Amino acid sequence: PSADYLDNGNNKMAIQQADKLLKKHKDLHCAKVLKAIGLQRTGKQDEAYALAQEVAALEPTDDNSLQALTILYREMHRPELVTKLYEAAVKKVPNSEEYHSHLFMAYARVGEYKKMQQAGMALYKIVPKNPYYFWSVMSLIMQSISAQDENLSKTMFLPLAERMVEKMVKEDKIEAEAEVELYYMILERLEKYKEALDVVRGKLGEKLTSELQSRENKCMAMYKKLHRWPECNALARRLLLKNSDDWQFYITYFDSVFQLIDESWTPPAEEEHSLEGEVHCSIEQAVSFIEERITEESRSSRPLRGPYLAKLELIRRLRHRGCNDEYKLGDPEELMFQYFKKFGDKPCCFTDLKVFVDLLPASQYTKFIRQLLDVIPLAAAAENEVALPGDIKALQQHLCVVQLSRLLGIYHAMEKRQKLAVVRELMLRYRHGLEFGKSCLKTELQFSDYYCLLAVHLLLDLWLEGEEAAVWQCLTLLEEGLSHSPSNAQFKLLLIRIYCRLGAFEPVSELYSSLDAKHIQHDTIGYLLTRYAGSLGHYAAASQSCNFALRFFHSNQKDTSEYIIQAYKYGAFEKIPEFIAFRNRLNSSLHFAQVRTERMLLDLLLEANISTSLEESIKSMSLSPEEDDIPWKDLRDNRDLTVLFSWDPKDRDISEEHRKLSLEEETLWLRIRSLTLRLVSGLPTLGHTIQPKNSEKTAENGVSSKIDTIRALLQQLEAAVDSGKKFLEQKIQYPVLGPPPTRMAGFFSNGSCQCQTSLFYLVSDIYELDTNGLEDSAEIQERIGNSFKSLVERLTDLFNKCKGDLIEVRDGTLKTHPNLLENLVFFVETISMALWVSSYCDSVLRPFKSNLQKKKKKKKESSVAMPPVFTHFLDYVTELQTLTSNVIDHIKGLEIILTALKLEELSLKDTLLLQEEKKFTKTVQGKVQSSYHHSVQEIGELLKKRLDTIKKLKI
Repeated sequence: PSADYLDNGNNKMAIQQADKLLKKHKDLHCAKVLKAIGLQRTGKQDEAYALAQEVAALEPTDDNSLQALTILYREMHRPELVTKLYEAAVKKVPNSEEYHSHLFMAYARVGEYKKMQQAGMALYKIVPKNPYYFWSVMSLIMQSISAQDENLSKTMFLPLAERMVEKMVKEDKIEAEAEVELYYMILERLEKYKEALDVVRGKLGEKLTSELQSRENKCMAMYKKLHRWPECNALARRLLLKNSDDWQFYITYFDSVFQLIDESWTPPAEEEHSLEGEVHCSIEQAVSFIEERITEESRSSRPLRGPYLAKLELIRRLRHRGCNDEYKLGDPEELMFQYFKKFGDKPCCFTDLKVFVDLLPASQYTKFIRQLLDVIPLAAAAENEVALPGDIKALQQHLCVVQLSRLLGIYHAMEKRQKLAVVRELMLRYRHGLEFGKSCLKTELQFSDYYCLLAVHLLLDLWLEGEEAAVWQCLTLLEEGLSHSPSNAQFKLLLIRIYCRLGAFEPVSELYSSLDAKHIQHDTIGYLLTRYAGSLGHYAAASQSCNFALRFFHSNQKDTSEYIIQAYKYGAFEKIPEFIAFRNRLNSSLHFAQVRTERMLLDLLLEANISTSLEESIKSMSLSPEEDDIPWKDLRDNRDLTVLFSWDPKDRDISEEHRKLSLEEETLWLRIRSLTLRLVSGLPTLGHTIQPKNSEKTAENGVSSKIDTIRALLQQLEAAVDSGKKFLEQKIQYPVLGPPPTRMAGFFSNGSCQCQTSLFYLVSDIYELDTNGLEDSAEIQERIGNSFKSLVERLTDLFNKCKGDLIEVRDGTLKTHPNLLENLVFFVETISMALWVSSYCDSVLRPFKSNLQKKKKKKKESSVAMPPVFTHFLDYVTELQTLTSNVIDHIKGLEIILTALKLEELSLKDTLLLQEEKKFTKTVQGKVQSSYHHSVQEIGELLKKRLDTIKKLKI
């Protein structure tokens, strides 16, 4: 019954039932473990662990206890304990196939490849089944993959694996496809391409049947590695005769033809051209081959796109070689026009043609678009009205032309008035197109959604050109679009980006969760959320969004092990290295490192010295200034920067250069944040354990080395800040839908950076005062006094940069000032750091003060002079208190203004807005106003808590 309660999530009852059983049978292992699982799930980890170890020490061999302990250790994230469990069980029951295979899987969970190899062989000896033998072989390959020394893997692990498989081949014991795959994998990794080719083409290759064209694809890969272009060409030709729509083989066919031409290869006179049959080795043959495919296509029962696109591809390659005109393949413009006539009503038509638009001369763009428009059946109701499509096919064709117009830069060249007219027309077409989608389910997209997106792109252009009202119209149209097409991810992504640009985070959380991001998407698009959450003052939402991401990254560790085990069970060996690579890619993810760092800084900001002491907070995160857990050399940028559709021409779209610069900027910012976090985590380590100056013990008790760590980190921080400043001198502008810039520019320009670095220099001085004592330290005391003064000045400057209206109404349009909000957030962070440093100062000065008072009592003198550092500190704390109170008052003022702002009265000047749009405009402005209000409230609440901690600092 205890197990049933656990399954139903009733942990308390499970514990009670287990206790009842244990009263009757006090040595019932299984009941103890079930009780431990209950304890683990109710948060009593230590008790659970103690109970489990009690059972494990007895080395149980009954299935129930072993299974239950495995479950428990997995929940504890301690897979290494499972291996110990089964090692003991296998010793006691040496012939159990089941326990041996559990042991193998336990090793697989922790990646002990050498032990896996041994366990696999031990299994094979007890039960000579092929899969066990090949588990052992695969474990050798894994050792070769994980070996740091490439030489070792090529000379030891892989040759050994090869010999093991050859032994089975000679004894004719190869049974399954997976075993042939494994052999192929070993030969490929050993770069024995010729041998691998022989395996695939030989008798063993007949087993490769589970994937379509598995043999052909493997042969093709080997031919390419061996540069056997005649075979490549003949095989591609043969496969295209079978299926003339398979694009990858066209590419291989063209690659090989031009390779053969460049090598001036000629077919042998007597024998076969190649192993794979006839070879084409001239442009004439290629041209007639493609023409034949097109003729054949015209007879086929369903239209095929491959042959037509192959012709355009061939033209492009010939142009690239500067020899197109001799081959009379036709005019690309005409070919694309014919292609449009045939496939224009398919959504893929645009993406097909997009690749080839650079074959068109720029002077022909407008003519080309007009030519396409002429063949679309559109009907106008009256003389001056817009001609609209009568069915979905015509709508798709028209949409394709509109997308091409944007891609060819025709819309970009227009002036403001024309752009607004196009926006109006697109929205009219969008609303008309909704008629065709009345029967669509909520989860389906409307046929005309792209019209709305394209209209928003045009408005974004206007906004970047300084048209403030345009951005509100973007939001209005997107919210309207989303109301008709609630699962359109593009609408949501664009809304997220624009709201964030305007500084409104509140609507974004809901939008992001409605995207229902799955698994890897937390890494690829999570940046859209985590970049803005904390920086716009939505602390609770920021915590939550970091948790989403971190939960995925942490569970990835556990999940990947399970995938690997499944791959072993089902013999999908080629997937195992992919899973390992996937795990590594996530562990060294830039986003993972950023979220970890920001999450810890955020937790300290919200809790340290408020609900728990700084020291406890840092301890609970197991942070230490010496440790850096970020794999700087291997950082991977897994962000998907093209997740937002863009129809921009190449020169306006996101380029490789932008990606490189964005990664560099993100890494620099991460370095600054990570060093800041480590410096803060060093504060509690400087605590009071200091001996007088002349004692030998200073070096031993480790504290002096702690201050050295802090000083070293401070130097690194200075260097990182310098690199950051150099980077920003380039004044990089990313495309509006490209990567969002980091917070680095604001951090430098508003003065937070100078404040934060000078705080850590102050720590170093206070430490010096602590070791030298108060006598003869007038110079240090004065230096500390000056630091206090300049810090207050800097913090006041930073506050001045937060002043101003967050939302203002100008000429009937709203304008938001997100930079003021970001500055406020930086202010709160910096003042919190100042308070952590102040409490360190306090811990140093208090003992000095009480000693002085004791002396005073002893000497019974009334005039023991108080050293100046005390007055400096008291003044500083008083000024901090005044400053924080002023900021809190300023925030109250902002709240009042935001509440009083009557947005309804805003008439958006443009009479562009229809009645139905007006209600969406109201919604949008309400969301932005409420979001700012929320930010300001959260920032105010946090500052009030900080103000309370200042009041405790009066020594």
